[in-house]
Amino acid sequence: MRDPYEVLGVSRDAAESEIRAAFRKLATQHHPDRNPDDPTAQERFKEANAAYQILSDPERRAAYDRYGGAAFEPGGAAPGVGFVDLGGLDGIFGDIFGAFGVKTGDRGDLRARLRITFQEAATGATKDLSYTRADLCERCRGDGGEPGTAITTCGACHGSGRVRFQQALFPIPVERACSRCRGSGRIPATPCGACRGSGLVEHQRTIEVAIPAGVEDGSTRLVEHGGSRARPDRPAGDLEIAIEVAPHPIFQRSGDDILCRVPITFAQAALGGEVEVPTLDGKVKLRVPPSTQPGSVLKLRGKGVPHRLRGGRGDQLIEVSVEVPTELTARARELLEELAKELGEDVQPQRRTFVEKLKSLFE
Repeated sequence: MRDPYEVLGVSRDAAESEIRAAFRKLATQHHPDRNPDDPTAQERFKEANAAYQILSDPERRAAYDRYGGAAFEPGGAAPGVGFVDLGGLDGIFGDIFGAFGVKTGDRGDLRARLRITFQEAATGATKDLSYTRADLCERCRGDGGEPGTAITTCGACHGSGRVRFQQALFPIPVERACSRCRGSGRIPATPCGACRGSGLVEHQRTIEVAIPAGVEDGSTRLVEHGGSRARPDRPAGDLEIAIEVAPHPIFQRSGDDILCRVPITFAQAALGGEVEVPTLDGKVKLRVPPSTQPGSVLKLRGKGVPHRLRGGRGDQLIEVSVEVPTELTARARELLEELAKELGEDVQPQRRTFVEKLKSLFE
């Protein structure tokens, strides 16, 4: 076995806090759930865990410091300190792995996507979500045996549901769930025909999901025990629902504000007037002030998305787009030419400023 100090990258006089911090770093880095495409990640994780279990236990650490790896070999120099459990990390490090989105074991957690409309995200809704999960077999009620048949104690684990064995990588006994009885400690004499002895079958489930007003794309909702059962004797895992908001043909969202673009005519931009604009609550009249420039943003207060943490709503911001006619009659062309002569350049400040900058650039 490799030197556990070397595996964790700590000195021989390292304090317990240093050893724990080093293991946390390696565990989150090499956990198999974070490296699904790396077949060697599991072995590196096991090695780091074995090293930690030796150095975090004063008795085991003292035995290693005195006898080296021989202390943990069968019949080694330090009896009683050889067992190192590579499982059971949930209680100690569940918070560490959870912070990184890493699972330390199959708890039956599921993830589902729920697609909603832009309007539903803004105003709230109630949606039905259908998904498949593993749950207790109704025929055998999770026992795994045909109704009326005997259930015997597993001969491999003697009813404990756990077995010890040694791997080639470590000369250390490790404990895992019994593969013969799947950790239950019991074996049915006649396996259930519906679940084939597993005690679990797939069920189609439909739940009602309440969507709060103002929810954003990518938000998640957690349904406790809404996931699958990993084993019949354990509670179901959780269901995480990821909210996916469909794009809107007119509106966009920026925080709690609604953005949209509204085309107006040249006459409306120059003279002002009222235009009809869409909102989440329906169509409303918007006053366009005279001399409105293209790209100007007008505001409708309180027409945005409801605030999640306080009362009220965001605003609707409307970008004005001045539309240039694409087809002109002879009379319209004549009138525009007369208007251009009448206006000149004095009433076009942006163009006048641009021309002045252009002249100074080439002087």
